Amino acid sequence: MKTAIIVHGYDDNHKEITETVNEEQYVTKLVAIERLQSVSEQYLLVTGSHGRMMYWEYDESIDSIRQKLEKVGVRVA
Repeated sequence: MKTAIIVHGYDDNHKEITETVNEEQYVTKLVAIERLQSVSEQYLLVTGSHGRMMYWEYDESIDSIRQKLEKVGVRVA
């Protein structure tokens, strides 16, 4: 995975204040399952420190992610 976008909050018009991160390489990351908010075809959305949200880009299939989550007992809809 690699960090792709960090959401720092919202402006007065409720638009996300984002920072795009251009990491070159994917790395292995471990995260507390409670931090995982959603999984899409390209990103994992996780909570970070100081109220931030982060979109982590991954380089495997969504089915692979689903299988890993189910293997550790996470119910996937």
